[in-house]
Amino acid sequence: MSKYPITLNINDQEYNVYVSGHHTLLQVMRDQLDLTEVKYGCGRGECGACTVLVEDENEPTGRKAVNSCLILAATMDGKKITTSRGLGKNGQLNEVQQAFVEESGIQCGFCTPGMVVKATSLLENNPKATEEEIRFGLEGNICRCTGYVKIVDSIKKAQKAINKKK
Repeated sequence: MSKYPITLNINDQEYNVYVSGHHTLLQVMRDQLDLTEVKYGCGRGECGACTVLVEDENEPTGRKAVNSCLILAATMDGKKITTSRGLGKNGQLNEVQQAFVEESGIQCGFCTPGMVVKATSLLENNPKATEEEIRFGLEGNICRCTGYVKIVDSIKKAQKAINKKK
């Protein structure tokens, strides 16, 4: 089985790895790089537990939320990737992470990393999102514990904090 050398820039740290052509970004991050904040849920792109931000020049913010279980790692060579761990700066949580803590948007915590990444992307691309747009924006991210009320409350609180800074 052939392996290909690639460079991944994850959370502003470069990783030089060899990957098989059939390995997903999720597999490489978890199994080779021990980045366990990216969760393996369904492996089919249906639950959102593995959501990460990937640079994309076609997006207004320059990055978009993707399910890392659906992306082949070899296609990410040279790309900048951000996991939930990379959202904060200088040891501080970002607004979304902080709001999830304050509003109890975290229950068991399994969906939380993907939920926080998706919410961060949502608010970057639509800082004035309505509650309906927030709920629609979370489509594809499943939580089995909270019933989404606390998650939506968390995102609305983060939204206020982000817009206050502008």
